[in-house]
Amino acid sequence: MKLARNWWRRRPLASQILVWTLCILLLVVALGGFVTSQITRQNLDDQYRLRALGIATTVAQMPEIAADLEAKDPNHQIEALAEDVRRSAHPDYVVVADRDGIRYSHPNPSLIGKRLEEPVEVLDGQTHVGTDPGSLGPSANAKAPVFDAKGNVIGEVSVGILEAAVDTAIGREAGLIVGYSALVLLIGGVSSVLLARAIKRATFGLEPAEIGSLLQDREALLHGIREAMIGFDDDHRVTVINNEARRLLGLEGVVLGQRIEDLLPEGRLRDILSGSADGADQAVLTDEALLVANRMPVSVGGRSIGAVVTLRDRSEIEALVRDLRSTEGLMQALRAQEHEYANRLHVVSGLLELGEVEQARSFISGVADTSRSLGEGLRGRIEPPELAALILAKITVAGEQDVKLTVTDDSQLRQPFLGTQDLVTIVGNLLDNAVDAVVGQPPPHEVTLQLDDSSGIFISVTDSGPGVPAESIDAVVRDGYTTKVPRPGMRRGIGLALVARIVHRAGGTMDVFAGPGGRFEVWLPAPTPAHPTEGVAAL
Repeated sequence: MKLARNWWRRRPLASQILVWTLCILLLVVALGGFVTSQITRQNLDDQYRLRALGIATTVAQMPEIAADLEAKDPNHQIEALAEDVRRSAHPDYVVVADRDGIRYSHPNPSLIGKRLEEPVEVLDGQTHVGTDPGSLGPSANAKAPVFDAKGNVIGEVSVGILEAAVDTAIGREAGLIVGYSALVLLIGGVSSVLLARAIKRATFGLEPAEIGSLLQDREALLHGIREAMIGFDDDHRVTVINNEARRLLGLEGVVLGQRIEDLLPEGRLRDILSGSADGADQAVLTDEALLVANRMPVSVGGRSIGAVVTLRDRSEIEALVRDLRSTEGLMQALRAQEHEYANRLHVVSGLLELGEVEQARSFISGVADTSRSLGEGLRGRIEPPELAALILAKITVAGEQDVKLTVTDDSQLRQPFLGTQDLVTIVGNLLDNAVDAVVGQPPPHEVTLQLDDSSGIFISVTDSGPGVPAESIDAVVRDGYTTKVPRPGMRRGIGLALVARIVHRAGGTMDVFAGPGGRFEVWLPAPTPAHPTEGVAAL
């Protein structure tokens, strides 16, 4: 039995569908044929009984029959009349008997004059129909009373149509039933073959066992990987999605079957998922993370069935990369200071060799005062030491690129309520963009930073570069937008988008002004007891 089941499961889908369809059709046709034959037999029996009743009633009402029966048929006319009726109406027999059951007519002459095997049923004056076993065999029978002039029952007329006639009629009907059944089986077989082919096309020629195995593999793969994966059909409806994709995209509830336009708001993320934005390793910034998306069209058998998008959370890695870049910036600042101090030491050494001791002392004092005054000035006006160190490093690095970075004299940030990392991210990105904007441009190369904490936190960065074109003001803060040359290992088009995200989550505003001259202004409101400002995990 087990071997038979395994053999059956290994049969092609088309064979299974054909066999099952034919088995079902055979069962239905057999049951239908049986029910039809029974109904046909019942209808024929009823029809023959009614026919026999009509003949029996007609014969019983013939005056000659009543008169001859009352006179004991001295001339033997009843048999002749019954035979005439039998030849003209085609019943199998017409039997006339008196009230004592003595036959006066019968197809078998030897039975004439003999008593009926059964009692006379019409003595009640009513007609009777039914199936009579009879001397000639079972028959559809009808019996009608014969009355004399006074209305008394003097005999009966029994008319019957043998069941053999019913069987003959059913045999003629059976041919039609068999032909109909064969036609149904033929149509069912052809339909099952066509259905199997259609299913094979829809399943790309895979058998049910293969489809089940693929489903198991898909579920294991879908939920066993750490990358987010989401699949779409050609109508942008979600067909598959794993838990990681739900988490990264913030999707809850029923997702399968929904269009991506109904699940995500308009923006770069939706453009990447729908295929409007092409490219490999597309970086997209959400409220919670930096994602790297790849969208691959999928086709089977040369027919497109949609696309699969993979998403990787690069927030931590990107944060480490940016921290590394910041460290590299500080190292560049230290190298720049090293070069500058080496030059100054050469000057001091030369003055001493020339015997200009006072001049050397004066030079050293001036250098010390300048460096100390710049660092102490920033530290005294800017409370977070990390931010002051960042600005000092940016001033040094900018100087190496022939860019003058100036912090306005009225700048101060003594009581920052925003997280230090967020402040460093905002100021660092704005200053980097400003310095990059003026490098390579005609002089002057100037960048100005203004900080103010009198009403919230106000940060303004201006530069002498070409500025932002008026038509690109809204685009510069979108993730992925950049006009810079890509740098190995560093994703472009994220810095300003990251700043915009931090500002938005802190409830502030970020204004970008059209050129000439770049100008970015950020305002962050002071926290209230009902809405405390929380640090944003910046990249």
